[in-house]
Amino acid sequence: MKLNEVTEQVLNVIDPSGFKQEGAYNLRLNGMAVCHGDSRHIRIVKKEDRPGIDIHISGEAKAEQVHIPVVMSEPGVDVVYNDFYIEDGADVTIVAGCGIHGEGCSETRHDGIHAFHVGKNANVTYVENHYAEGSGTGSKVLNPVTKIYVGENSVFTLETTQIKGVDATRRESFVELAANAKLYVTEKLMTHEDQSAVSNMDVELKGENSSARIISRSVAKGTSRQVFHPRAIGSSLCHAHVQCDSIIMDEAQISSIPEINAKHVDAQIVHEAAIGRINDEQLMKLRTFGMSEEEAEAVIIENFLR
Repeated sequence: MKLNEVTEQVLNVIDPSGFKQEGAYNLRLNGMAVCHGDSRHIRIVKKEDRPGIDIHISGEAKAEQVHIPVVMSEPGVDVVYNDFYIEDGADVTIVAGCGIHGEGCSETRHDGIHAFHVGKNANVTYVENHYAEGSGTGSKVLNPVTKIYVGENSVFTLETTQIKGVDATRRESFVELAANAKLYVTEKLMTHEDQSAVSNMDVELKGENSSARIISRSVAKGTSRQVFHPRAIGSSLCHAHVQCDSIIMDEAQISSIPEINAKHVDAQIVHEAAIGRINDEQLMKLRTFGMSEEEAEAVIIENFLR
């Protein structure tokens, strides 16, 4: 189907690898699934009992992708439930995310509830980008809920990025790891003006020799407020590392609350957190190259969030 200019513009930001109406894909626009396609190993089925889709990924899928972006260009509240069923041995990248283009004075909000059921010996990468734009005064709100169940010997990589423009977000994530399962999380967040962002994450390492690496990087400007609360729960012989790094600017506020909870004598869990201003030496060095202070700050922030 032909997409309008605003939709195309938002898609280019939240799906940098390029959204195409081919292979396995589903585009949700203003609360409606407007187009979708299946591939040989990936099947997308519309739910009958509530808004959303079921994505079935065959174990024969190797280095395949599925794109399921959401775009909202009209005010209102959209709630969607997406479930992923990933068979043993599958190798897949799932590109999701939501973009809001707001021009009105009413709230535009998307609540996406995603659940991942991952079989054994699978390799899954889930990329979720959030972005908002538009000159409207109505709040642009995104509240994702993510539940991930990782089977034995499987690897799950979670990459989440809040690019800019989102007035308020509350992210709730829960991950459960079976024996020898591995989790890699990278969360990147930018807030400015009077925006607020809360991210709560529970990772339970239930299976023997499971492991998790959780990295959060954030920048807060203006009078914005951030809270990041990751919790690693070791219920068996396992390894986990939680790292939170933040740059604070202007009159912003950041609370970083890494929590570790050992329920087994062989659970090895480490956490670290750091919050600080932009390094003056880095700023000075870049300014000697002819950059303005604003340009130098932008370069430092871009590299920090990379």
